[in-house]
Amino acid sequence: MERIKQALEKARAQSAGNPALTQHSHEPPAYTPVSAATPAPRLEAPAEGPIEVSYTRTEVVRLDKDHLERNRIVAFEKTSPDNWAYDVLRTQVLQKMSEKGWRTLAITSPTVGSGKTVTAINLAISVAHHTQRTAMLVDFDLRRPRVGEYLGMRKTPSLSDVLAGRAEVAQAMINPDLPRLVVVPTNDPVPRAAEVLSSARVRSLIADLRERYDDRLVIFDLPPVMAGDDVMAVLPSMDAVLLVVGNGDSTKQEIEESLRHIPADRFLGVVLNKADAEVRRGYGYGYGYA
Repeated sequence: MERIKQALEKARAQSAGNPALTQHSHEPPAYTPVSAATPAPRLEAPAEGPIEVSYTRTEVVRLDKDHLERNRIVAFEKTSPDNWAYDVLRTQVLQKMSEKGWRTLAITSPTVGSGKTVTAINLAISVAHHTQRTAMLVDFDLRRPRVGEYLGMRKTPSLSDVLAGRAEVAQAMINPDLPRLVVVPTNDPVPRAAEVLSSARVRSLIADLRERYDDRLVIFDLPPVMAGDDVMAVLPSMDAVLLVVGNGDSTKQEIEESLRHIPADRFLGVVLNKADAEVRRGYGYGYGYA
């Protein structure tokens, strides 16, 4: 615990002017995909009032609530007592990104097991619950894709087919029966992930997803920083970066090394994950580190 506090204090000193965000959850267990299949939503955005989304081509699938609960996807049910933490995180993220005009958010962690995928999924769902925004969640952890697994759905074709040139991105989109949310899962690990993420095809894909709808926040679940050079390959194409640090999962050195690889002008903040009661009292939700 102390090493995380020290590393975050150092991040505060190094990154003056950047927020840090805190919350707690747990990276879920093992592996259990399900299935699904097709293209994109039509948005009708009135000048005032909620954004209405009609899914005329994108496949809509119902999710298993028990599966979501087992994998700690708590934001899907607005009545969940744990949902408020992600709403607080959502509000902080949207405020900061709106100030900068940012639309693409990369979520990463120093090491595996920090809860970055669970955070990315719950944050995307919470944004979709916000009636003035739409959210897209893209599984860019090409070595160890888990978004579809945690949601309990398998889309064919998926992003791995898009990146191999076998499908269009619209064919890989799926709506998990929640208005204003689209997910682009990755079914299978992608060979030479760093080279793929630094390719012109991926840069074009990110730009297209960013510019297609003004009200959309595109969240990319990236690999851990220390797992390879994948994150460094794709960060130049991202507007902002959120670092998820699991309590006790990363050393002070790993956190500091990860922060060195994130451009200071794109660093949105740190989510302290799996925090115990003592940490939550000392580092309450919304507490600024930087």
